[in-house]
Amino acid sequence: MIIEYIRYRVPDAQEFEAAYRRAVVPLGAAPECLDFELSKCVDEPGSYILRILWTSTRDHMEGFRNSERFQEFFAEIEPYVGNIEEMRHYEQVITKTEPTSTEPTLYEWAGGSEAFERLTEVFYGHVLKDDLLAPIFAHMDERHPRFVAMWLSEVFGGPDRYTRERGGYPHMLAQHLGKHIREEQRRRWVSLLMDAADEVELPGDPEFRAAFASYIEWGTRLAVQNSAPGATPPTKAPVPRWGWGVAPPYTP
Repeated sequence: MIIEYIRYRVPDAQEFEAAYRRAVVPLGAAPECLDFELSKCVDEPGSYILRILWTSTRDHMEGFRNSERFQEFFAEIEPYVGNIEEMRHYEQVITKTEPTSTEPTLYEWAGGSEAFERLTEVFYGHVLKDDLLAPIFAHMDERHPRFVAMWLSEVFGGPDRYTRERGGYPHMLAQHLGKHIREEQRRRWVSLLMDAADEVELPGDPEFRAAFASYIEWGTRLAVQNSAPGATPPTKAPVPRWGWGVAPPYTP
């Protein structure tokens, strides 16, 4: 995930805004665009900032820029190219959702990237030997376990490598569309993953395992829904971030 900021200073605000209302139609339809926002400066009339959230810099520069949607977008905003004061890509460093205490993330508590890589290597070794799941993964890329480890690491509070290197949620969603995953396959997937978590000795404390299992249940049930025939799930969303659950109060 990357953020592009474009700063404009324009002489005719009304015509500029009208042009962008037309331009955001093809922009919003582009799969590389996750979100956008045009803001007007209240202190300096004629100053605007366009914020666009892209799946990655590469997706923006090589995907969107080479698409028909870009041609439609550019046709509307071309008269204002000369009014651009800045056009750069940025990545987030600190956000409101980032932990502000010394409490470790689930990613840190589990043991970081290496722990999730051990988990997925062992897990997919079992998957390929399982009668129910092996057919689904018969042509699995040998890098797939590492990619899933990247996804889990990001979900549980680690680096956003899956977003930056793999395209984030839209890419993950694409791996499930049309796969027709059955409930019994989902249950077997969950069971083997939990066994693998024991095998590689992920933390066994109830707090961690409850939070871990909570995401796995949530994620696999969504995967079943999204893989169903005719499913039309939202195609644009951030990678979910999973935190510690809250244990029920203790009553002596």
